[in-house]
This record gives sequence, structure tokens and C-alpha cells, in this order.
Amino acid sequence: MGSLHRVALVCGLSVLITGVAQAEDWKVAKDQDGIKVSLSEVAGSQYKAYQGVTTIKAPLAKISKLQEDVAGACAWIHECQTQKLLKHEGDQSWTYTQFKTPWPVTPRDSVLLVTTAQGADGSLTRTLKGQPTYVPEEKGFVRVAQVDGFWKLVPKGDNLTEVTYQVHTEPGGSVPSWLANKFVVDAPFNTLKGLKERAEKP
Repeated sequence: MGSLHRVALVCGLSVLITGVAQAEDWKVAKDQDGIKVSLSEVAGSQYKAYQGVTTIKAPLAKISKLQEDVAGACAWIHECQTQKLLKHEGDQSWTYTQFKTPWPVTPRDSVLLVTTAQGADGSLTRTLKGQPTYVPEEKGFVRVAQVDGFWKLVPKGDNLTEVTYQVHTEPGGSVPSWLANKFVVDAPFNTLKGLKERAEKP
């Protein structure tokens, strides 16, 4: 069982690394309010990966604390309707989120495994991995089929922190192309803007 678990873990990591590695040809889609959003094609997927980067005038610890408040973070995550912590164990957390979608698209929900790692340079990386079967599906929601991504917080001195938010999702069900194309720009931009506003409050 232990060796099987290790194999599964290695396979899971290689899938994540491959998924992120495939999204390398980034093209800037929006650069506004100090937030740069770039998009990349992902091999084998009709949905683009998105990456948002900004510098926040706040210490890393303050930003990290805002992220760790799982329920409260819903206030600044794009189109988040409700969010809760399912389980926390060591450096891993399982979260459940329900998202609003415009009519007639069925609302989505997702389960994420968030793994936090501290870098030698003082940086903090939170790896995001979808766990669609972790809890039963909810009536009235389509479960997001796949999520691969990460948050990276890098201290830049003088209480400045560079924040990178990169994700690729397979939203499950049918999503009109206009909505998918809007989401991959709005999600990183609005999420980083909301986080920035809260972190920079005195």
C-alpha cells in the first residue's frame, strides 16, 4: 500500500509539473492597475491557462494570513459564492468552493488540495490540485473536473511582496467560449485586485 501511494504521488506530481510546463508561451492579455494577466494555450485542452502577477505593498505574512482564512477569502476570489475548509493536515488543506456563473450556465463547484511549501529565500508556494471526487457532488452544481496551479509569494523587501497566481482548469460540462475567454482574464485580475486591496489596508 505504501509503495502504491508513493507511485500515485509521483504520478500526481509529474502530471502537475507537465500541466504547468505545457503552459509556457505566455501572451499578455491585460496589464492594468499594476496587475499583469497572461494567457497560454495548454496542449490537449480547449481552455487556456492564466497567470496573474502583481506586487503588493504588504508583508508576505499578512497576505498569507488572508489566504489561510478560507471562508473569508471568498470575498476577494473571483465569482466565489461560498468557500469552506474541509480538512487541514500539516502543510495540506482541502477546500470546497461554490462559484457563481451567468445564466444559463450551471454554477460550478470545486474541491482543491492546497499544499504549502516554504522556500529557502523566504518565498511561499501554495500548489493547487483539483480533487473532484473528494466529496460527493452537490445538487445544482457541476463539479470542476480538473485544476492545476499555484500561488507564489516572494518577499521583495520594504514590505513588498510579489504575488503570482497561475491556474489551468477543465471546468466540466459545457461552457460557452465567450465565457471561458472572459473567465481566464477576469479570474486572475479580479482575484489579485481583491487580495491587493485587502492586504494594503492599514
